[in-house]
Amino acid sequence: MTRFLFSCLLPVVCLACVGTLPVQAQEIPDELLEDEHVREEFGVNKFTTPSIRKIFKDLETLRPLPYDELKRPMPEETPQDRTELALAVGLLLADGFFAVEAEKVFDLEPVGRSLLNHAKVLGSGTRISSHMKSMLEKGASREWDELKLELARTQKDVEKEMVLIRDVDAANLISLGGWLRAFEIGCAASLNPYDPEKASTLARPEVVEYFVLNLETLPPAIQKNKTVERIRKDLEVIQKKVDLPEQEILSEEEVQELRTMVEDLVDITYGSERLIVSNVGESKPAETGDKPVTVKPAATGGVISGEVPE
Repeated sequence: MTRFLFSCLLPVVCLACVGTLPVQAQEIPDELLEDEHVREEFGVNKFTTPSIRKIFKDLETLRPLPYDELKRPMPEETPQDRTELALAVGLLLADGFFAVEAEKVFDLEPVGRSLLNHAKVLGSGTRISSHMKSMLEKGASREWDELKLELARTQKDVEKEMVLIRDVDAANLISLGGWLRAFEIGCAASLNPYDPEKASTLARPEVVEYFVLNLETLPPAIQKNKTVERIRKDLEVIQKKVDLPEQEILSEEEVQELRTMVEDLVDITYGSERLIVSNVGESKPAETGDKPVTVKPAATGGVISGEVPE
């Protein structure tokens, strides 16, 4: 039955993608969009958009989060370039759950409205707008657990939209944008003071490698985008920095270096800098100057410490 339904759906979606037949997202049954075989055929799976639930789990293990230090003004303009737009949507999704995790109710509306504006241009505004009212209501009443669920549903609907328009490139770029912001948060939360256990969640080279390989599969026109070129170049450096022997963890100085790199990437992607400039690089080095060596704590999973395909 799944194969039959998919064979009926495929020509309709292909026509929609080339613009010969307008199709509304809600015309495709949710149960079909949830089907594993259909989703894999369209190149969209649990690795191609940010896993909000997993990111929340990561952020909980990294508390307290330096929210004020990492807060950024909302982008003043919506990128017209689809590549940069998809990256920005990922960053805004990350900012949404960052605000929820820090319980900053007054920041939810500007984040939500900016996300909606970006999503409209990307082509997923219809689904996101349906969640906006509920998100704002739950935020106003400080129903944080319910708000997390609503954000998870919002993310799920963005993913469904990617299935509909078969835009795997945008889905992967959204995931990358969300991970960059989450990694920035993880680096900052591991410092001031430096916490080796928190720092251990950052050393996952296979996660960085996954995004590097994804960038290599993008069409040449996207790979030539200056932002993408810069991200790919820096991710290759980050991958080497986090590729440590089993018994080692990142030192304070190494985490500071990673934080500087990822902050720069988020800056150029977002088009705006943090409200408070961090003092990266100004901390005093450890007294011994030696790299800490210890048994590596268990990884937390999720976008920061990562889930990647086998």
